[in-house]
Amino acid sequence: MGQYTTAQPYIASYVILRRDGKIPFVLRSHTGWMDGNYGLASGKVEVGETFTEAIIREAKEEIGVTISSKDLRTVLVTHRHSQDTDWVDVVFEAKQWQGEPVNAEPHKHGELVWLDPNNLPENIVPSVKFMLDQIKAGHTYCEYGWAE
Repeated sequence: MGQYTTAQPYIASYVILRRDGKIPFVLRSHTGWMDGNYGLASGKVEVGETFTEAIIREAKEEIGVTISSKDLRTVLVTHRHSQDTDWVDVVFEAKQWQGEPVNAEPHKHGELVWLDPNNLPENIVPSVKFMLDQIKAGHTYCEYGWAE
């Protein structure tokens, strides 16, 4: 029998909100990772927390909105390789939420802006841009950052 080494990836949740064809993005600042780039409201899933619970918490912490689990739809799962670390990312879309999205963590984000996903600036976190392209193409699973 062979010896197996089981992957122990980090796990993260992301959320997409849509209004008038635009999505809110936060400008990463003072985080130590991809600062100066726009990303979706997202974050690591904590021990004992589900992907859904994590994104409800992160949406409140990062952009100040309250989302009910019944209003979330899973749109993409990504197996991502980044800087010698493996990740499993789950992207949700919220059909509705309470509150107005704002930059609720100014110590981590420079601003919150609504951007057209079909006309994004160059400084989008590359993996987020890839995931949005996958969602637009109708995919529900993708892999990112792995050697071809």
